[in-house]
Amino acid sequence: MPFFDAENTSLYYEEQGSGHPILLLAPGGLRSSIPYWERVAWNPIQELSAHYRVITMDQRNAGQSSARVTGQETWATYASDQLSLLDHLGIDRFHVLGMCIGGSFIAKLATTAPERITAAVVAQTIGQDDNLATFREIFDEWSTGLVSTHPEADDTAWQKYWNALFINDNRVFSVPDAELTNIRAPLLVLNGDDRFHPAVASRALVDAVPDAQFIERWKEPEELSAAREAVSEFLKRHTPV
Repeated sequence: MPFFDAENTSLYYEEQGSGHPILLLAPGGLRSSIPYWERVAWNPIQELSAHYRVITMDQRNAGQSSARVTGQETWATYASDQLSLLDHLGIDRFHVLGMCIGGSFIAKLATTAPERITAAVVAQTIGQDDNLATFREIFDEWSTGLVSTHPEADDTAWQKYWNALFINDNRVFSVPDAELTNIRAPLLVLNGDDRFHPAVASRALVDAVPDAQFIERWKEPEELSAAREAVSEFLKRHTPV
């Protein structure tokens, strides 16, 4: 099984297909991992691997990936993991598609390494809208499940982890609202419409990025086919020749 090991971190990843690279960032919150693609309305892996080199991964301490917990983790830590994996694979420029927490990951990637992203698709990003208690509950469930395998982390380390990711005023958590305007990659946003994925977070991305495309309704069967076609056309249009 393919793992990329670096700096007390072991990242599990998979590759399928060939062509221009596309990184898929799975839903699942901090449990973001490859199997979560099977749990949502649209699993893009097989569809996209017919045309692209698809890279999927389990985020640190999710799925088969692992990392020490230090209390120094931030959204930049996750972006560094993702970019380091792509460097390991010899990939410079790439498309990226993410769902749920994948939207927050993409916002950080797109403002950290804007020159590397050729196109970005964000589906129902997580975000803030008077729902922090919901995210705290999810964080506590995730961290409690890791305590026994991370004796190096005390309560202070876990609290710092939480604070760094979620205690801020950022609509999509990972990037200050004012910095969303620094996203330069072509962007397609599929709307969120529930407590975990509030519409205001999707709208914050659309409003910040000039010429961003927006699909408001896409989850129902009669809507999903058209949305998938729109994603396909968007990625094709922005794939370097």
